[in-house]
Amino acid sequence: MSEQDQKEIEALYTDAHHWNINAGEETIHAKRMPGRFRTYKWYAASLWLSFFILPYFRSEDHQAILFDIPHRQFHLGSLTIWPQDVWMLSLVLILLAITLFAVTAVAGRVWCGYFCFQTIWTDWFTWLEDKIEGNPIQRRKLDTAAWTVKKLSKKLLKHLLWILISILTGVTFTAYFTDAYQLWIDVVTLQAPLIAWVTIGSLIFFTYVFAGFMREQVCFWLCPYARIQSVMVDKDTELPTYDLARGEPRGKVKRGSDDNKKGDCIDCRLCVGVCPTGVDIREGMQEGCITCGMCIDACDSIMDKVNRPRGLIRYASRKELSGETLPPLYKRPRVITYSVVLLLSLAGIIYGLTHIPPVELSVVHERQPLFTLMSNGSIQNRYTIKAVNKTPQQLTFKLVVTGLDGVNIKMPDGDIITLQPEGIIPFHVFLRATPAQLKKKKTKIRFILESINSTDNIKIKKKSVFIGPKK
Repeated sequence: MSEQDQKEIEALYTDAHHWNINAGEETIHAKRMPGRFRTYKWYAASLWLSFFILPYFRSEDHQAILFDIPHRQFHLGSLTIWPQDVWMLSLVLILLAITLFAVTAVAGRVWCGYFCFQTIWTDWFTWLEDKIEGNPIQRRKLDTAAWTVKKLSKKLLKHLLWILISILTGVTFTAYFTDAYQLWIDVVTLQAPLIAWVTIGSLIFFTYVFAGFMREQVCFWLCPYARIQSVMVDKDTELPTYDLARGEPRGKVKRGSDDNKKGDCIDCRLCVGVCPTGVDIREGMQEGCITCGMCIDACDSIMDKVNRPRGLIRYASRKELSGETLPPLYKRPRVITYSVVLLLSLAGIIYGLTHIPPVELSVVHERQPLFTLMSNGSIQNRYTIKAVNKTPQQLTFKLVVTGLDGVNIKMPDGDIITLQPEGIIPFHVFLRATPAQLKKKKTKIRFILESINSTDNIKIKKKSVFIGPKK
């Protein structure tokens, strides 16, 4: 281990010695104040309003966004994704994970600070708390005050609004898995199925408890992201950072004095007061920091008041603070790796969405027996074919087999295949060939479904083999 690495580890242990993590022994009442990062947070929170709106849009004859698990269909507008296309879900999960890793490597826990549903719902709940019970000082006094009609009315109003948001959250989440309008009717008339009540009840409970009471404790103890973020960041990652060289030694500002021995930090602790997790950013990067930038807004406002330049707390990397030059993104191996995987996943998803076949075909060759010797000397193979019609129209096909000239096709229900809208049909196909037609034991063939009277001219191909006796 190099001397530089040893110093960095010692610095981390020194920082950790001064950390003060709230383990739930007190309720954090963070001060809400305006600023550019608070504005960014409101913009990010407004994106979640679409969560409450999207289930009520319709596309053609169904819900625009519907995860229809009983029928194994995912509707995204006019696009329907079937279980056969589930490989795209893996790419979506990879895309989301890599995006999270890449953003963390560049700018820390931006997801936690601005987009995480736990952060957003907690922010909404505390905003209501601030409007009803007052600023942090007033809320702390109210918590310790004796129960009066005024205190009871404020507490009841706050919790009532929290419960209403929790109910709306639970019903809206459930609406993504069933018809939204019918769900509301079933809920109001108490006719909803048991699984709906369990889902709604669970979401109401966890929303109310997590956002209303546990708050930052969810980030500390339940979310694994806070524990693994240290392996995602490096010296180049820009995080909300306290400029130690500029800020120390701390000291109060006295009117009319100009003490050059003190740093720019006046030890007002406003950066701690606005932090939603109660972190003191001046003690270094900590597990509880969600990089929301509220401390930057607070510090900048104080610097303006004491006529000192902004940026005492700012987004900066460890390299930048140590005087080194921050390399561009395209020269950072970690960012390059994440970007390549992200682009490949995105390309795979786009390809999959634009090349979803209207009909999915699967062919399974009968294994017991592999072939049958018929009384007339011909050789028969049996196949089980499943065809899935992913379109909302009835489709009619004829079956063609290529790769084996003169093969005879036998189908119990005739040579015309009718597929009902958004349905699946299994059927058996028997192929017969004479020994003279077979050049070897295994002959590669191809099943082709060709549409009849269809303007789309659908043609679906599937490879298989015809097996005969050894030559």
